[in-house]
Amino acid sequence: MAITEPPEPTVVTEATETTDGIRRRSVAATASPPSIGGTEECKDDSPSNGGDRVVDESDVNPRTNFESTSGDGGGRGGDDGGQGFEYAIKYTYRPSAPAHRKIKESPLSSDAIFRQSHAGLFNLCVVVLVAVNSRLIIENLMKYGLLIRAGFWFSSKSLRDWPLFMCGLTLPLFPLAAFMIEKLAQGHRISDQVAVLLHTLNAGISVLYPVFVILRCDSAVLFGVALMLFACTMWLKLVSYAHTNYDMRAITKASAKEDGSSAELHYDVNFRSLVYFMLAPTLCYQPSYPRSTHIRKGWVARQLVKLVIFTGLMGFIVEQYINPIVQNSQHPLKANLLYAIERVLKLSVPNLYVWLCMFYCFFHLWLNILAELLKFGDREFYKDWWNARTFEEYWRMWNMPVHKWMVRHIYFPCLRNGIPKGVAVLIAFLISAIFHELCIAVPCHIFKLWAFLGIMFQVPLVLITNYLQRKFQNSMVGNMIFWFIFSIFGQPMCVLLYYHDLMNRKGQLS
Repeated sequence: MAITEPPEPTVVTEATETTDGIRRRSVAATASPPSIGGTEECKDDSPSNGGDRVVDESDVNPRTNFESTSGDGGGRGGDDGGQGFEYAIKYTYRPSAPAHRKIKESPLSSDAIFRQSHAGLFNLCVVVLVAVNSRLIIENLMKYGLLIRAGFWFSSKSLRDWPLFMCGLTLPLFPLAAFMIEKLAQGHRISDQVAVLLHTLNAGISVLYPVFVILRCDSAVLFGVALMLFACTMWLKLVSYAHTNYDMRAITKASAKEDGSSAELHYDVNFRSLVYFMLAPTLCYQPSYPRSTHIRKGWVARQLVKLVIFTGLMGFIVEQYINPIVQNSQHPLKANLLYAIERVLKLSVPNLYVWLCMFYCFFHLWLNILAELLKFGDREFYKDWWNARTFEEYWRMWNMPVHKWMVRHIYFPCLRNGIPKGVAVLIAFLISAIFHELCIAVPCHIFKLWAFLGIMFQVPLVLITNYLQRKFQNSMVGNMIFWFIFSIFGQPMCVLLYYHDLMNRKGQLS
């Protein structure tokens, strides 16, 4: 025998006009008595309903449906309204009404957890993070005091950093040389083979020149890293510029042969396009880009303020937290195992904060500011890499300018030349590892290959996380492995290794 909820009373409103000229409404309710057995339905003759419907307990709000709208009685309703309200209570909340009607899962069950909103838990995590980190900040200040200083990052003798500054000012000569090479190739004054050779020499010298200057000058680490990042970015842009123009020449020649004409090459070698490309937040050259219509000056000002704030926060965390931890630690490969694990875990949280601030400052704030000033339209500088389920997904999403460069100038050219897919991926990681090592080892004057090995270690991690993703479909096992390896183990270990090697080198020099 099925027991269903009693029928919902039918509400009838009738408008009347009083002597004061104000239209008031009286409310009355009628309903048929409930029945037990079979399916009970509520007959609602109102035009909006259009027929019969099954009443759900959640649909009934007696206080709303049966409260008088007249001004008399202070909103409690008149006699008819009170009777209707009592009638609704009488038949809506009977013991015979079913309380369980559907098969439902608990919100935290495995089948329903990803369909639920967890905004409250997210807010709880934010509150806990604020509370825990506030306590750590207070504890750190009570223990060490304010440790903001510039000696480790900036040179105490600024004159010895002038060679790096002058080197950075002369680096734009290499794009100018690349433009001259392309002009000669377009005018048939040099062959394509000679153009490729000249571009190779030009791009190679653009990286070796700052390496030579940094190694000859004992400058500050931060200035050396900035110069190497600038030089490596320029190398990537020069390669893209040469490779793209070479391909456009090949397409133009092929089209001329198909048409049977001996027309001059019409692909664009424009100095203005080269200058815009060297300034634009992209590593892939093309003669024109999608452009926005105007510059939002107020938006740019707000982003600059954020950039200053988060850069200061990053420096505060480095000086106040990371430096004391690494200074009070031993070399992780020469210390006790448990002690080394404790140092790595203690360093992981502030290191993660600095890395996230760096990502937000550079990839979101700075690149968007630059794009806004240049009206650069394509601003997909990153994707949701924090949801990456495999290391392969992470490397495809976290740095889109480099990823697009790798796909365009390394990966697909390798495939077109018959190189297997796995080998092409390995070549891409090899190039990435070399440039990571250059950007860290050269400014530190330490060639222990820690950064190189760290990047190449990503290759087996890609294979492992891809296997886990195939084995556990739609799981976040790979994401948890990514966060553990990347933020808990990988980066803090590299920081400790390079710091102690750098300190040992400075001790030997002194």
